[in-house]
Amino acid sequence: MDKVDLASAFTRIRDAWNPRIAGELNGQMVKLVRFQGPFVWHSHATEDEMFLVVKGSFRMELRDRAIDLAAGQFLIVPRGVEHRPVADAECEVLLFEPATTLNTGNVRNERTRETLERI
Repeated sequence: MDKVDLASAFTRIRDAWNPRIAGELNGQMVKLVRFQGPFVWHSHATEDEMFLVVKGSFRMELRDRAIDLAAGQFLIVPRGVEHRPVADAECEVLLFEPATTLNTGNVRNERTRETLERI
C-alpha cells in the first residue's frame, strides 16, 4: 500500500492514448492517460467507464451530443454507449473502469492496447 502522486505519475507518461495502470481495487483499475487529438469511436458492451480530468480539458463526443469536461470534472459513460474523446490540446485523465476494459472497446486498431504498463 502506497500513495500515488498524480502530478509525478503523469511526468512519466509522454505519449497520448496509451493508458498506464496506477492502481487496482475490487476488479477495477485506476488508469492514467494523456489525451491529444481525437480518439476512435467505440463502445464497451459490458463495462462502464469513468473519465476524471486531472489537468486540461477534453470533449466527449456522443452520437447525439458532445460534453465538455475541464479539470476537476468527471463523466461516467455507461456500457453500450458509443463515444469518442477529443482533446484539442493535451490533457491528463484518470480512468476508473473494470480490469476487463479494452481501451478501444469493440474496435481493434493501432491504438488498441491489449497489455498495459504499470506506473
